[in-house]
Amino acid sequence: MFGIIRPCRHRLSQNLRTEWMAHLCGLCLALRGDHGQFARLATNYDGLVISVLVEAQAGRSDGWRRTAGPCPLRGMRSASVAQGEGARLAATVSLVLASAKVRDHVADGDGALARRPVAAAARRVAGRWDRAGARSGAEMGFDTAVLLDAVGRQQEIEEQAGSGTSLLTVTEPTETATAAAFGHTAVLAGKPGNRAPLEEAGRLFGRLAHLLDAVEDRCEDAETGAWNPITATGADLAEVRRLCDDAVHGVRLALQDVAFAGKRSGKLAHVLLAHELPRAVDRAFGTTSCTHTGPAGQTTDAPEASQGTPPQSWFTPQGPGGPGGAPPEPPRRGRQRGLIAGCAVWSGLCCTGQVCCRDPYHDPWSGEPREGWCHKCDDCSDCCDCECCCNCGDCCGNCCDGCDCGCDC
Repeated sequence: MFGIIRPCRHRLSQNLRTEWMAHLCGLCLALRGDHGQFARLATNYDGLVISVLVEAQAGRSDGWRRTAGPCPLRGMRSASVAQGEGARLAATVSLVLASAKVRDHVADGDGALARRPVAAAARRVAGRWDRAGARSGAEMGFDTAVLLDAVGRQQEIEEQAGSGTSLLTVTEPTETATAAAFGHTAVLAGKPGNRAPLEEAGRLFGRLAHLLDAVEDRCEDAETGAWNPITATGADLAEVRRLCDDAVHGVRLALQDVAFAGKRSGKLAHVLLAHELPRAVDRAFGTTSCTHTGPAGQTTDAPEASQGTPPQSWFTPQGPGGPGGAPPEPPRRGRQRGLIAGCAVWSGLCCTGQVCCRDPYHDPWSGEPREGWCHKCDDCSDCCDCECCCNCGDCCGNCCDGCDCGCDC
């Protein structure tokens, strides 16, 4: 899994954790349903924001959820997952931009892709994903050509960039791609008046994703000789941080102009874009304040990896990423298994490494959440500070669904 919005489960209420997982699983299953099992590799944490935004604007109806069957990443339990055009748009955007990243890595000759047979196979996969994404996008009135054009221009801009080049010149293609994706959520939701502010929010989100990816990969890129926009342009980290903070503020302002179906409908979108984005900036610059830490003293704001280690956010044009950590915990279903069934699930958890690395995994017999062997929660108290009365006057719902701070939750 990959992306910059990686909320710690201790900062989401139970309802929001359930909603978050519903959209994540919905994106994954939409990729499988429309494009095949292999396409699920494009599942990412930023892509689910598209699904969240569509639902937040349209309001939930009876057809927006379905019950999905057992999945190893849910402890072999069923769950209610998002479906509909929001999940399908998220899947389309994720697939097309993932294909563009594959071609980018082929062009750079990264790792095994430096070998001709592997590169040829990767190009065929990317081409198949492009065509599949174009077909599904056309069914929803979304032209994926704008995404491919933006990514195509990225390489030209990088070749021409040098010392003194503005970072905003380098991030422009990413901004264009994310603006188009965010803006089309208003079309699907039947709220054309939201398109302009959502395009602005998407543009700034793309800028932020590109810059944070560059910050996190700067040292590794310097060691490997890979191209990095901060190094190439000679930008100062203080200036990069200023651009990131301005983008976070701009996203929050743009969201104020978006008409959601209701305050509760837009609650998850607000939490992810108004509260988790600044935490993503803190995490990238090493100034995070969450004390829920893993064994190496690193914060575990990141949802766990479940599909290997693909590139970081599909919104960003370069750089690998491998975040691990703790996803919002799915609700316990109360189902208990017998000895044989429980042993079978236990074997699956061990073989996939979830008993060691997942936090939490669910006990195969009782369904209770268990902490992975590699994780230790030193002090979660600072993660759970309620921030309901935020500057934008909405309720973030970090700790509760209805807090006592006096705001209208």
